[in-house]
Amino acid sequence: MVNGADTAFILAAAGLVFLMTPGLALFYAGMVRSKNALGTIMQSFVLISLVSLEWVYLGYSMSFGPDVGGLIGDLSWIGLRGVGIAPSETYATTIPQVVFMVYQCMFAVITPALIAGAFAERVRFPAFVVFSLLWAVLVYNPVCHWLWGSGGWLVKLGVLDFAGGLVVHATCGAAALAAVMVIGPRKGFGQSNFMPHNLPMTMLGTGLLWFGWFGFNGGSALAANEVAGTAFVATHLGGMAGMLMWTAMEWIKLGKPTTLGAASGAIAGLATITPAAGFVGPGGAIVIGLIAGVICYLAVNLKSRFKFDDSLDVVGIHGVGGVTGTILLGVFASRAANPNGVDGLLAGNGAQLVNQLVGVGAVCGYAFVVSWVILKGVHMTMGLRITEEAEHQGLDYTEHSETAYN
Repeated sequence: MVNGADTAFILAAAGLVFLMTPGLALFYAGMVRSKNALGTIMQSFVLISLVSLEWVYLGYSMSFGPDVGGLIGDLSWIGLRGVGIAPSETYATTIPQVVFMVYQCMFAVITPALIAGAFAERVRFPAFVVFSLLWAVLVYNPVCHWLWGSGGWLVKLGVLDFAGGLVVHATCGAAALAAVMVIGPRKGFGQSNFMPHNLPMTMLGTGLLWFGWFGFNGGSALAANEVAGTAFVATHLGGMAGMLMWTAMEWIKLGKPTTLGAASGAIAGLATITPAAGFVGPGGAIVIGLIAGVICYLAVNLKSRFKFDDSLDVVGIHGVGGVTGTILLGVFASRAANPNGVDGLLAGNGAQLVNQLVGVGAVCGYAFVVSWVILKGVHMTMGLRITEEAEHQGLDYTEHSETAYN
């Protein structure tokens, strides 16, 4: 039976998650050079249309349709056939299924947009569109079914992911690593200083992402209930702890804190608390956020050693954060925070930590390999990179015949 309060809550949460994609556009655009600002924004915005269409006609059925062998949903809901105002018998039984569908659509939209930060400033727009669509179909949809779909094989193994540590952050992090390796660095990487052109824009994007994250994690309870409250509180505490720790570490190392470091720490904390948000109490959320600030800070600083041009730190923040949070779920989860959840290692259940490690290995391995194959295929058939001259002129002019600033 449809519950009005639950329906209103998830509709509001869906709006918050939608806001995260425009927020991401500003977050990323502020960190690139001015000649690539509009091109970077366009990459996020086009996916609102592209992935939403894919979700309606294919993705929702692949992700949440009746299970086929634990690997994928069948196509019985293709084009939203049979998806209407009645609740699903399997998912979110107190809200219309169409509301559940659109809420999940917002997750599908932002995930490939996150990947774009790894290869910012050097990929052709047509190639980006083709890659993103193929990635949504071949990576996001299957992994979503494995962890959130009824009958998914990782669900059966007991792997938990409350709001997307694996489904969103680990998959995009693995794809980002593959992209950095296949596409190669920007011209002048390691020699030129690619300074962000508008950090106030990045800070505005950070605020919008943080705001939207309350719907991302809180709404994943799929009802206006105690678990939503637990996740909402954990989200804020994880984000603020990540920002605090990153700022402190940067201050100690560099002698001064930076706004970019504060933004990076906040996003790292939010990404890391995401898989555990509905399973841990306030104390656990703060510890997870503090650990995120340390681990993600160190991961981002490693990229120069490996000479990987992960332009906007997708691997170090989202990939490492999602994996770290997924593992820490197996440590800090507690039935005291969520009676319908599980206990983790600290509560005497070491088996859950093993489950989480299996989930990390399966998802990261699959996402990396398939992303690599897609990237290689796109590169061989249509070319991924812009030319050196186009890279010098910038995406705004060469890909869109526009300039962000006169």
